[in-house]
Amino acid sequence: MILDRRKFLKTAAVTGAAAAIGGVAAFDLAADTQTPGSFDFVFFTDTHIEPELDAAHGCDLCFKKIAALKPEFAIMGGDHVYDATSVGAERANMVFDLYKKTEQSLQMPVHHAIGNHDPFGIIEKSGVPTSDPAYAKKMYEDRIGKTYYSFDHKGYHFIVLDSIQPTEDRLWEARIDDKQMTWLADDLKNTPATAPVIGVVHVPLVSAFSTFGSDPTRPPAKYSTLTVVNTPQVLKTFEGHNLIAVLQGHLHVNETVEYKNTKFITGGAVCGNWWHGSHMGFAEGFTVVSLHEGKLTTRYETSGFQSVDVREKF
Repeated sequence: MILDRRKFLKTAAVTGAAAAIGGVAAFDLAADTQTPGSFDFVFFTDTHIEPELDAAHGCDLCFKKIAALKPEFAIMGGDHVYDATSVGAERANMVFDLYKKTEQSLQMPVHHAIGNHDPFGIIEKSGVPTSDPAYAKKMYEDRIGKTYYSFDHKGYHFIVLDSIQPTEDRLWEARIDDKQMTWLADDLKNTPATAPVIGVVHVPLVSAFSTFGSDPTRPPAKYSTLTVVNTPQVLKTFEGHNLIAVLQGHLHVNETVEYKNTKFITGGAVCGNWWHGSHMGFAEGFTVVSLHEGKLTTRYETSGFQSVDVREKF
């Protein structure tokens, strides 16, 4: 029998205790389900940090407000920088440096999801050849970390997905690729069916944005970029598991859609309207997530940042 990494330590403890008293090491893996705890964490997304537009100050202001709330950790929903996709290495490294420096204001563990502005040089006008060692997601992996992974905290299982797939014609599509889908299925096999699961993804799996926020005058995009194109396949993989919520970014609006037993929560952007004030009435801010014995609630907090545009009006 191969033990899940989350069961190993407890199994070893049970086995050792049984041996110490001369007993037989008998245990029930089904009993090894930790009761979900109660705590707060913060979900923030779309910082789009850059040296222009006072963006670093806006991020720092937001991060210090998050730190003052003393959550147990933070999750960053993608689009750390503006921009790595359409520029050369010097600019891309500079904005990643700026993000990493500014993130220190959080003073807490941070888990990251990759956004569509984070891969390096994938847009042809960047002038970056596909042979560049840092091309696409390699720079992000070196500077930030893995693009998809899972972790556990106090009885909750968190799954961070990578929704950004560069295309051969130097664009990108919102998709969970086949390799990742296989990994997701394997990860869920090792997760108890009753354990509360929280997903994280940059481009939303489920959103109503296209009915109220998209621009009908814009020509249709070549690839799906507002929502993940293979969402039905992804959600099917979660069947039989307790997916209580998915935290999403990308759209810069604060929105919750409830589908079956899952809340799909799209967070407003730290940068608001790309550092030009609020976006569609949603001010610059972040989402506080409160978990209580397997139940989830959220509230949206504004950072208090005033953009250059707003300040110039006074």
